[in-house]
Parts: sequence; structure tokens; C-alpha cells
Amino acid sequence: MKVGVLNESCESEKRVALTPDTAKKLSSKPGLDLVFEKGLGESLKISDKEYVDAGATADTKENILKNSDVVVRISLDKSEISMMKEGAISISSLDPYNNKDILDEFNSSKVTGLSLEMIPRTTRAQKMDILSSQANIAGYAMVMLAASGLQKILPMMTTPAGTIRPARVFIIGVGVAGLQAIATAKRLGAIVEAFDTRPVVEEQVKSLGAKFVKVNLGETGETKDGYAKELTKEQIAIQQDAMKKTALNADIVITTAKLFGRKAPVVITKDVVENMKKGSVLVDMAVESGGNIEGSVDGETVDINGVKIIGVSNLPSEYAESSSNMLSNNIYNLMDEFWDNEKESLVLKPEDDIVQGVKITENGAIVNENIKSFYNK
Repeated sequence: MKVGVLNESCESEKRVALTPDTAKKLSSKPGLDLVFEKGLGESLKISDKEYVDAGATADTKENILKNSDVVVRISLDKSEISMMKEGAISISSLDPYNNKDILDEFNSSKVTGLSLEMIPRTTRAQKMDILSSQANIAGYAMVMLAASGLQKILPMMTTPAGTIRPARVFIIGVGVAGLQAIATAKRLGAIVEAFDTRPVVEEQVKSLGAKFVKVNLGETGETKDGYAKELTKEQIAIQQDAMKKTALNADIVITTAKLFGRKAPVVITKDVVENMKKGSVLVDMAVESGGNIEGSVDGETVDINGVKIIGVSNLPSEYAESSSNMLSNNIYNLMDEFWDNEKESLVLKPEDDIVQGVKITENGAIVNENIKSFYNK
């Protein structure tokens, strides 16, 4: 079975879907013929020779698309789907709730589309979960971006010249990214406060040495996959009001409230930003899906009354080497789970819960029940 790995088409994407270490593990599987597009590791200064030494073969994009049984990439280019052969398997991030046109193209070309973001959040699937692995990098990146934009240091410092008070950091949303942001800010010596709509995360926040900001929103909770449930308009208003007091006292505010497949909720309004201390820095992780901070702009740093709002949609790409290592391992673990050594091929058993979550299209139709229900509403 020929497995082809492509370069990323987006110029701002510095990550790669395959590292030489992962290539070595993949190419050793019986019956797996690993091919990569020339220049695959260029953004990380990885030479083609390193991939060849790991057992892979270099080829052109056109040949890989035309001849591969499995095509791997971080973000798929819609225009290339028609170049793939019928029955081929595509492994990539699809954002299937927002990219119906890509799913339609898969169906037209009868390509099986696997969406890496749809890996179920189960113990067995943890090693394949790209959302968690990349969110860890994003949490770290947000704190580092904020710290570099702040005109003061984060830790307390007592010197003969006087005492410098520690910076105050407020983190909204305590998923994987939020927890990593808390841990990073604490390691840098800041005073950290955090909020989440799910009261069950209070213990995790405290275990990292941060203070949990309690807000009575009434009935809240999380989905079966561990995501925060969407709030009502009334709950969002209560949350915004409660966030205001803590945000006004903060030097750094980091927001991570993303709703998978839906527009992000606004938790910090423009009037809050306008009244924050001059020199404060905000980082909006959800900027690509509408933004948690009113006034944030994807790919830009906006200044409002001396307060910076940093909007970076692809935070893991800021630390591309580390995120590529994790991402590449996630993809390998997915393929390793379903590689049949006797048949020498990838076998996606339809009754498997991971397959049911990750497989979106097959044989010209949407087969994922959640995505099917979403578009048939």
C-alpha cells in the first residue's frame, strides 16, 4: 500500500505532517511504501536525504496524488482531491462542520475522508488526539506571546533597587490549552486566575497553583467528548459581567473558549478592553472562529487605548518543531492502530469507535453520523 505525504499549501504553515523519526517507523511496516513530496521538511530545515535515510522515497505532488492509496497532510487543499484515485484514503484536518464543499468534493471523487479533529476523546484514542497535542503547544505559545508583548516581567523580583510585583494573568477556558497556559504562567512566576463554565475543572486549576474564579451560571456542563456545552444568551451575559472585574485587574488575559464546529462566544467585550490597564496584553485563541475578544483580528495585533489584542489562529505553528513531532506521532499512532500486517494495508473496521468518529466520507457519501445529522438539520 502506497502512503504519500504532501507539503502544506498554506505559506504560514510551518508544521509538517511527517518527521524522519515517524517516517522510519512507518516505512518499516510490512507492505507500506512511503513516499513524500520533495521539500517536505524545508520549513524545519529537514533535508530530503533525512527522509530517504528513514526509508521513504521522494516524488512530485502530482505523482503522489495520482498513485497513493493513502494521502497524508495537515490541511487538505480542496483543488487536489479530484487528482486522487477513487477509493483512496485522505488523512488530514478537515473542519468538517465548516467545510461542506470539501466533503462534497470527496464524495464526487469517491475518496474516503478522515478528519483528524474528530478523533474521539477516549483513553484508547489519546495517543492519536491532535486537538489535545496541539492545544498543549497553543497554551504554551499564548503565554509566551503575551509575555513578549508585555512591558513588565512576570515573576516577582526583590532587589536592592526595590521589589517588582508579579504580573497577574487571567485565563478563560480551562481545557487542554488553558491548563497548559496556567502551568506555563505559573512556572514564569505570575499570579494566575482562571475561569471555566465547567465547575468540575476547579480542582485541576487549584492543583496547578492558580485561583479558580467562581461564577454562578446555573446549569452548565460538558459534552460526552469533554467539551464545554454552549451557554445560553443569558448565561453569556452573566459570564461577561463576571469576567470584567478580574480582567480589569489583569496584566494578561488569555481566552481559549472554542466551541468545536460553532462560532466562538464573546467573553471579553470592547468596553472591558477599553478600560483595562494601559500596557495590558490579551491573546485570543478563538480568533479564527469569531473570537472571544471583541475587536480581535486574525493574524494581527490590535491596539485599543494602549491595550494589545493578539490574534493568531495557528498557534502551534509558532513552535513548529515541537508541534510537528507531536502531530506526526498522532498520525503514526492512528495508522499503526489500523495497520493489518497480514493484509499489508490500512483496514478501517466500520464497527470501531475511533473509525466511526474519524471517518467522514466513503464511497461517495457522508458516513459520520454526527456530520450527517448536522447537514440534514
